[in-house]
Amino acid sequence: MAETTKAYTWHKIFNSEAEAKEQVPPRKLRQFTLDGRTICFAHTFAGFFGIEDACPHMGHSLSKGNTNYLNEVICPWHSYRYDLTNGKECDYRSRNARVYPVEVREDGVFIGI
Repeated sequence: MAETTKAYTWHKIFNSEAEAKEQVPPRKLRQFTLDGRTICFAHTFAGFFGIEDACPHMGHSLSKGNTNYLNEVICPWHSYRYDLTNGKECDYRSRNARVYPVEVREDGVFIGI
């Protein structure tokens, strides 16, 4: 069930942090569709992140890619890299990806749309 605040509608995607870590291990990605938007959910050693799933370069699914030690998601098609904290493409070859806030709460893990 979604919860609305002033800036976001929050969507619960996991019931707990432990469940999120189990279903999406470190350096792995998972795709979610929330409010008609396809989101790439990433788990890195820096935490959990949400970024638009369609690569801004050519639209390929970022959730089919991987992450690196720089906390970037790498598109599997042309290897464009996007910073998971702010969506910036590392070489400025395409527009930036939109990022979505992720919150870990006592009652679960949420993505804000």
